[in-house]
Amino acid sequence: MAGELERALSALLAEPIKISAAGRTDAGVHATGQVVSFSTVRAFPFERLALALNHELPGDLRVRAAEQAPERFSARFSAVERTYVYAILNRPGPSALLARYAYHVWTPLDVDRFEAGARHLIGEHDFRSFCGSLPQSGPTRRCVKAVTIERRGDLVRVSVCADGFLHRMVRTIVGTLVECGVGRRDPKALPAVLNAQMRGAAGLTAPPQGLYLAGVRYGDGFDSFREPPLFA
Repeated sequence: MAGELERALSALLAEPIKISAAGRTDAGVHATGQVVSFSTVRAFPFERLALALNHELPGDLRVRAAEQAPERFSARFSAVERTYVYAILNRPGPSALLARYAYHVWTPLDVDRFEAGARHLIGEHDFRSFCGSLPQSGPTRRCVKAVTIERRGDLVRVSVCADGFLHRMVRTIVGTLVECGVGRRDPKALPAVLNAQMRGAAGLTAPPQGLYLAGVRYGDGFDSFREPPLFA
């Protein structure tokens, strides 16, 4: 999707454009609150940029709004908080319509056990055990501000808010908490998982289709949060 957006921007502005995105979205992951930034020397009526881009972009990619930002603004590095939402379909049978948008868990989930495990993850910790591929440089400590779980009929909504995330961190958190929720892992064992600092100590990596980058917050108070359509 980044390539498609860069292609459309380059065509409209008649110069090569490279974007910086606030959050990574692996193949199969969705975004309802992504933010991107780029630099250009071209003059353009930026109040009409979103409309012009949506005319050029494929149907599964849309720009909600566009505006000029301060010179040093970076969608990635200026962000102070990100929120991911994960959708779980919790019922015996799968759904053909939701197969691309939610993780099907057929075993009944105990939300209380799910929440009990999540409480151990809130705060600043080394999340190495929940990291798919370690960063080439930099720490693996992150501060998780909140983990909330809500059941809405057959759908379970998991929201994780943090100052930053490691590779596949949210999907591994969800996979581990699902193991707590179905009774395969004791929620009280989560501190030991954190302390192990080994990927093998945590649970499975939940599949990508349930994950949504739902919002990015910046120091000026701007928040791009948009609820995924399954829960809106």
